[in-house]
Amino acid sequence: FFSPLSLSLSISGCFILYIIISRFLVPPRRIETMNPEYDYLFKLLLIGDSGVGKSCLLLRFSDDSYVESYISTIGVDFKIRTVEQDGKTIKLQIWDTAGQERFRTITSSYYRGAHGIIIVYDVTDQESFNNVKQWLSEIDRYASDNVNKILVGNKSDLAENRAVPYETAKAFADEIGVPFMETSAKDATNVEQAFMAMSASIKERMASQPSGNNARPPTVQIRGQPVAQKNGCCST
Repeated sequence: FFSPLSLSLSISGCFILYIIISRFLVPPRRIETMNPEYDYLFKLLLIGDSGVGKSCLLLRFSDDSYVESYISTIGVDFKIRTVEQDGKTIKLQIWDTAGQERFRTITSSYYRGAHGIIIVYDVTDQESFNNVKQWLSEIDRYASDNVNKILVGNKSDLAENRAVPYETAKAFADEIGVPFMETSAKDATNVEQAFMAMSASIKERMASQPSGNNARPPTVQIRGQPVAQKNGCCST
């Protein structure tokens, strides 16, 4: 049996050990939230019909490369690029979603937590432009109310095959209050500008919010697997 004195010493010793461990061996919680590699982490989403060139835009922006016959995405895929803006380091986590109807139930979950959404159509495909309204409805349904948006008309290099006039798309974008830009993943026209404009607009919105709301989207482990298809998104 323990005497009252030895029991008291044992309790005191445990308490002192707990103080030592909690103060010197366990790092404070605030340190765990700091990341020296970047100031912001933004989750961007590329949406639009299949074949409009979403994957090619992502490849051009992330790797500065282009593949004439790219493979269509199944589910989702993503790449990461870190950029510098106004003295801040911004890590962009860019998700490329499948445009096919059969993958809608998979990709809809990726709207949650997105800070910016890039809606892409093909300037040579009138139907892909007509479907932009449907994609905007998807955003209203699944994304946060204050998510940043930009409308992008891709494949501007195919001027001879143009089906959607620049003026028509610009007027529509102005009507819904969304920035608009035409791009070409093939010759890199406005690709960098589109992504950087999106990043800047998100950073501006974040800066106007109370401190502590710096973007930290949840980590998602699922990654879509591509499959070969007759006409890839970059086909011309």
